[in-house]
Amino acid sequence: MAGDFSATKAESLLREWTASESLVKHGLAVACCTESYGILEAARLELRDEEAAAFAERYRCAGLLHDFDYDRHPTPAEHPFVGVAYLREQGWPEEILHAILAHADYSGVKPETHLDRALFACDELAGFLTACALVKPSKAIADVEVAGVKKKMKDKAFARAVKREDITLGAELLGIPVEEHVGNCLVAMQARAGELGL
Repeated sequence: MAGDFSATKAESLLREWTASESLVKHGLAVACCTESYGILEAARLELRDEEAAAFAERYRCAGLLHDFDYDRHPTPAEHPFVGVAYLREQGWPEEILHAILAHADYSGVKPETHLDRALFACDELAGFLTACALVKPSKAIADVEVAGVKKKMKDKAFARAVKREDITLGAELLGIPVEEHVGNCLVAMQARAGELGL
């Protein structure tokens, strides 16, 4: 990518715009889940080495930046439009901006590309998996299991702000069963548990 459109730059923008530590952690969690789909898709496309790494990094950037303007501009009138306008001025790739717009179901932008679908699919699920970890005595994502997550999804009182239908629709958009989607994201978050504080 021309210019500094790296995951490092994306993370520093997230931290610069976001005072809320839990929102920063949400960005990191969504980034590692979305990136895991970038890695899978790069392998499916038979990309190699640097090309595969750059491909997956775009997924990570989309995850890091999807809510980076939310702390300052939380209303549906402004989020994610203010952030996307800023990123466009900075020259960030359109495919990342499209994915950020598509993750907000009220934006009028539909998830079209694999990146769009992956970001949409990972957003609510990353939040839900974090909630599942935090109710464990250990507060550790390592102790969360797919079966337990599926059970909690049925409990409407648990993490009620999380839209279950977005998790289900996300798996459908990716063309995989919900269990597989939960498992993929769980493995991705467990691999970066230290960074996520889980």
